[in-house]
Amino acid sequence: MTTQLQIGGMMCAACAGHVTKALQTVPGVQRVQVQNHPDLATVEHDGADVGTLIAAIEEEGCTAKPVAARTSGAAM
Repeated sequence: MTTQLQIGGMMCAACAGHVTKALQTVPGVQRVQVQNHPDLATVEHDGADVGTLIAAIEEEGCTAKPVAARTSGAAM
């Protein structure tokens, strides 16, 4: 499954790196791509809870909300 999250408060590439590392620690996450412009995270996972993904981002001092969820057949 692929979930996209809109991220708020990400100011630089270092912030994107912290968000990436935080998302990679969530159980079930297989692949993460974080873009600084637009502030968007695309997370490939095997059913990880979206609330847990958002909490991981919020622990890094950013905000997050779901943009879309789709099946794992989607390209990153």
